[in-house]
Amino acid sequence: MTTRSARRTVRTARSAGLVALAAAAALSLTACGGSKDAAAGPGVTVAAAHAAPSGTKAGAGSPAGLRNETALSSRTGASAGTAKGSSPVRTQTLPDGSKAVIYRLGAQHYRAKIVNRGSVLATLEANGRDAGLDANDMFIVLTLDGQVHSWMGGGHQGPGTFRLAGGWKAEVTKLGDLRYRARIIGHDGVAATMETHQHDAGLDANGIFIVLSDGGVISAHA
Repeated sequence: MTTRSARRTVRTARSAGLVALAAAAALSLTACGGSKDAAAGPGVTVAAAHAAPSGTKAGAGSPAGLRNETALSSRTGASAGTAKGSSPVRTQTLPDGSKAVIYRLGAQHYRAKIVNRGSVLATLEANGRDAGLDANDMFIVLTLDGQVHSWMGGGHQGPGTFRLAGGWKAEVTKLGDLRYRARIIGHDGVAATMETHQHDAGLDANGIFIVLSDGGVISAHA
């Protein structure tokens, strides 16, 4: 075989290899793009706990200091699936007839999938902090120890100052589009601050459960 012919053979083999690699990459991308949970229904916010903003506070307010700071929620339809291999620890019926399927993912790390007629409508995730959800005037708090508390109605539209259950007062201010802040005030002053940024927030204030929605609605329930 001549030198020129050998070079042509090597060049042809390299081209075939590149085509095969490109085809494999395209197949891999197609497979990865098909595993998303059902998106939340109209008006339903998908929630998950994240680190609180720099303005978040917790203190020894009255009645009795808050057990925990605020929890921000995350509006997402993608990462709502349960961890691989995890099984629900229990299922709880909610006031509107839907169910919360609760999973333990780790220490102070729980996920609740809101399910109706076999469809996942929303997911809350508490990871070291509580998570909250306003699901069309049904309010849900998932605590960092995996408890779900839910109720219907009782919301106040902010901005404004409102009396809440348990002797708390909330001062709700609007910071921007889908962004609100609520200062939770007891007899000793500001005990915690909840803040939304296109995401709902939830809080367990010593057995008084509070949700602040990204639309400025705040509701509390014992």
